[in-house]
Amino acid sequence: MARVLHALGHEAVVTGLAGGFTGAAARAELKAAGVRDEFVEIAGESRMTMTVVDREGRATGFSEPGPVVAREEWAAARSRCSVLIDSASVVVLAGSLPPGLPASAYAQLICRANEAGIPTVLDAQGEALVLGAAARPAVVKVNVAEMASATGADDVEAGAQALRDAGAQTVVITDGPAGLTCFSAQGALRAVAPEVGTGNPTGAGDAVSAALAAGMIDDMPWADRISAAAALSAAAVAAPLAGSFDPDAYRRLRQRVHSIVV
Repeated sequence: MARVLHALGHEAVVTGLAGGFTGAAARAELKAAGVRDEFVEIAGESRMTMTVVDREGRATGFSEPGPVVAREEWAAARSRCSVLIDSASVVVLAGSLPPGLPASAYAQLICRANEAGIPTVLDAQGEALVLGAAARPAVVKVNVAEMASATGADDVEAGAQALRDAGAQTVVITDGPAGLTCFSAQGALRAVAPEVGTGNPTGAGDAVSAALAAGMIDDMPWADRISAAAALSAAAVAAPLAGSFDPDAYRRLRQRVHSIVV
């Protein structure tokens, strides 16, 4: 996601926990992409994930279990985040929490950002999502499955309302090729890319979060943010490497995607 934001012309700083060979490789890749990292080094080995995509574009993911994070390592990461928040324009909290971190980890950081007057985008699942939404983030971004699991709702409207009732100011729910829907105090908007080619869908959700963060930085109207998010997500599928997007596809789709009121 940070590489996508960087490619969109915004400075991105990545923080979190990194350790071992995999952590070092991730940091080297970020450096090569021109993205600053502020990772906290941990004793454990960062997990590795692999996605296999068949010729029809169906993806199967394989993820190692994350390392167990020591209490002092989480304290150091929380302190690092607290310092970085003060100079941020927007904070994106994304991904599953590794063993050892409290389910309230994202909620704690959202509260810290709220104290500093910095808007947050939360992309989480399970208890971390439920507790994070209650901390009143500016935006919650989830897919349909994550929404249903956290709220028990059968449809996106009910699920979004449950998350907004919990504390989220705005909720964006993605549904793969069916596009995404934004629910806010101003109503509901939907945007669907007119074409979603086969490719690697890994990172498409992160591309949505990146587009939403960029829209917040640029103070774009919600209609434009949602349109850009749908286009960028589709362009990410068209790129073979997770965490990147096809610039030509994005420019082409950005001209064709328009959000509608639902």
